[in-house]
Amino acid sequence: MARKIAAWPAGRNAKWIVLAVWIVLFVLGAMFGKLGDVEKNDMSAWLPKNAEATKAIEEAAKFQPADTMPAIVIYDRESGLTPADQTKAKADAEAFKGVEGVVGQIEGPIPSKDGKALQTVIQVKLGSEGWNGIAKTVDGMIAIAEKGANGLGTHVTGPSGYAADSGKIFSSMGLLGAITFLVVLVILLFTYRSPTLLFVPLITAGVAVAVAEWVIYLLAKYAGLTVNAQSSFILTVLVVGAATDYALLLIARYREELRKHRDVHVAMAEALHKAGEAIIASAATVAISLMILMLATLNSTKGLGPVCAIGVVVGLAAMMTLMPALLVIFGRWIFWPRIPHEGTADVSHESVWGRVGQKVAVRPRIVWIITAVALAGLSFGLVGLKADGISQKNQFTKTTQAVTGEEIQSKHFPSGSGDPIYVIANADKAAEIKAALAGTPGVSEVSPQQPVKDGRVFTLATLRDAPNSKPAMDSVRRAGDAVHAVKGADAKLSGGTAITVAMEDAASRDSKVIIPVILVVVFLILALLLRALVAPLLLMITVVLSFAAALGVSNLVFLHVFHFEGMDASFPLMAFTFLVALGIDYNIFLVTRIREESQQHGTRKGALIGLSATGGVITSAGLVLAGTFAALGAMPMVFAAELGFVVAFGVLLDTIIVRSVLVTALTLDVGRYFWWPSALFTKKDDEGFTAPDDLSGEQDELVKSS
Repeated sequence: MARKIAAWPAGRNAKWIVLAVWIVLFVLGAMFGKLGDVEKNDMSAWLPKNAEATKAIEEAAKFQPADTMPAIVIYDRESGLTPADQTKAKADAEAFKGVEGVVGQIEGPIPSKDGKALQTVIQVKLGSEGWNGIAKTVDGMIAIAEKGANGLGTHVTGPSGYAADSGKIFSSMGLLGAITFLVVLVILLFTYRSPTLLFVPLITAGVAVAVAEWVIYLLAKYAGLTVNAQSSFILTVLVVGAATDYALLLIARYREELRKHRDVHVAMAEALHKAGEAIIASAATVAISLMILMLATLNSTKGLGPVCAIGVVVGLAAMMTLMPALLVIFGRWIFWPRIPHEGTADVSHESVWGRVGQKVAVRPRIVWIITAVALAGLSFGLVGLKADGISQKNQFTKTTQAVTGEEIQSKHFPSGSGDPIYVIANADKAAEIKAALAGTPGVSEVSPQQPVKDGRVFTLATLRDAPNSKPAMDSVRRAGDAVHAVKGADAKLSGGTAITVAMEDAASRDSKVIIPVILVVVFLILALLLRALVAPLLLMITVVLSFAAALGVSNLVFLHVFHFEGMDASFPLMAFTFLVALGIDYNIFLVTRIREESQQHGTRKGALIGLSATGGVITSAGLVLAGTFAALGAMPMVFAAELGFVVAFGVLLDTIIVRSVLVTALTLDVGRYFWWPSALFTKKDDEGFTAPDDLSGEQDELVKSS
C-alpha cells in the first residue's frame, strides 16, 4: 500500500494532474500571496500579550495618541548655531505638522547647552503597516529639514528614525530572494555538473515559496496568524534551503534507481518509496520543532513558528509531488551530460566518504572521543556569551542616518532625551511616583505630570543613557522596582527602552522553556522512526554538542572579528531551533540508510555502506542550506548576519564533522547495540567485522550491490 501511494506522483497519468494542480496553486500564490499586506509590525505583534509594557501602552492612549513612536530631528553646526538656523528649525517644526503620519504636539526646537545643536521631538502615528511603513513619514521630515539647510546638519533619529531605516532594509526582500536563488543555483551546478537538472529543484523551490506565502497570507487574513517582517525574510531562506535539501536526497536515490530500471516511472516510484520515509521524517522534525515556538510568550517568536512550519510542509509537498512529476516528464535526458543508464555501475564506493569511513573504522572509539573532545573545546567559546540585547545604534552592520543622528544627539543632549519612559499610576500616588522616578539612578529628568484622567496620572522620565543600551535597560529595571514599591499605586511602566526590556525578559524565559521541549520532541520522533532508544539518545547528544560548538565559535567571531555588541536575548533560541531541527535532518538521512543496509549486512558494514552512499548528497545538502542562510548576510542588520553565520557554520560543522565522523564512529563502536531494543539489535552477523585493511575490497562490492 505504501509503495502504491509513493508511486502515485510519478504515475503515467497522475504526473500531469500533479503538474496542473501545482500550476494553479503557483498562479494563485503569485497573484494573491502578498505577505506585506498582512504583516503586523506594531508593538502588539512583538510584545508578550500580558506584559506590563503592553498593558501600559493600551492605557497610555488616554494621555497621548495611541500607537505612536517619537522621531527626533537633530540640527547641528560645529561652529555654533546662527539665528538663521534657529529660525529655520522653528519653521520646520510648523511644516512637520503637515507631514502624513505626524500627530500630537511637537516639542521644540530645543537648544543644547553648548549652543551647537537643536532637537525637535515629533510623534509619528503607526499605520496599518506598523513601524515597517514609517519610512514615508520620516522621509518627508528629512526633506523638510534638508531644504535650505545651508550647511546645517540635519538627521532624523529616535525610534521612528530607526524604524524607517529598518523598514527600508526589509522592503528589499526581493534582493534577498534573488541572492538566495543565485547561491543555490551555483551550488547545484557544482553538485550536478548539469546545466539542465539544476533547474528542476530550483523551479520547484520557487513554486513552494509562492504557494507557502499564499497559504500564510490566507491564514493571517482570516485565521489570525501573526506575520511580521522577521518571519517573512526567514521564510524565503528556510523554504528554499530545506526544500532543496529534500530534492537532493530524492534525486540521488532516483539516480540510483535509474541504473536498475529502464522505465523512469518505476525508478521514481522506487526512489520515492525508499527515500520518502527519511525525507518525511526530516520535514516533520523541522516542522514540529518550529511549531513548539508557539509556546513562546514573545509574539514575534510565537508567530515565527507556524509561519516557518507551513513553509517547510509546503516545500516537502512540492518536492515529493511536483518535482517527481517534472523529472519523469523530462525523462533521463534531464541529467545531461551525466545520464544514468540502466545497468551502468554505481561509483559511490569510490567517493571521498567511502574512504573516510574506512579510515574511521580502523579506530572508531579513538575517533569519536577525539572528535567529541574537540567539539566540547569549541563550545568553550560560550563563556562570556552576551545575549542580553543590542542597543539601537548597534543593530545595523552599516552606519545609517538614524545612527549618525543619535551620535550627534548624544554629544549635545542627554542620550535618552526624545525617547522617555513613562509610568501610569493612581492619581493619589502621583507625588510618590514622581519622587521614586527622580531618585532612580540613570534617570536624568522627570517631566511635569499631565492632567489626571479617570483617576490615573501620566509621568514621563528621561534616561541618562542611550535608548535600548545596556545601561538604559538597567535603569528601566531600577525604575520599575522603584514605582512598583509604591503601595497602592498600581504603577505600569512602558516606553521605548521599557518595551525592549519586556521583550528581552520574555525571550530569556522562552529559551528556558522551549529548548527542553524541543529536545524531548525530537528524541521521540527519532525513537519512533528508528524503533530504538540508544540511537536517538546518541544522535541527540551529537546534535547538542554540535550546537554548543557552533554557537561557541560564532560568539567569538561576533565579538572579536565582526565586533558586534552582542546578541538579542531571543537569538540563542532561534539558533538552537534551526540548528537542532536542521542538524537532525542529516542524521536522519544517514541513519535511515544505515538502518536499511544493516538489515542485510549488519550494523558495522551497514554504517560504512550508508556513509559511502549518502555522504556526497548530504554534504551537498549541507552546502545548499549553509549557502541560503549565509545569504542573510546581504541584509545590513546584525540579527540577520548573526543568524546567517551561526546556521551556515553549524550546518557545515554538522554535515562534514559530526555526521560523517562522529556519528559514523559511534555507530561502528557501538555496533548492533545502536539499535536496542529493536529487532535489528538481535542481528549478530557483523560480529566478525574487521578493520577496513581487510575489508576495502569487500566493502566496494557491498556498496555496488546496495
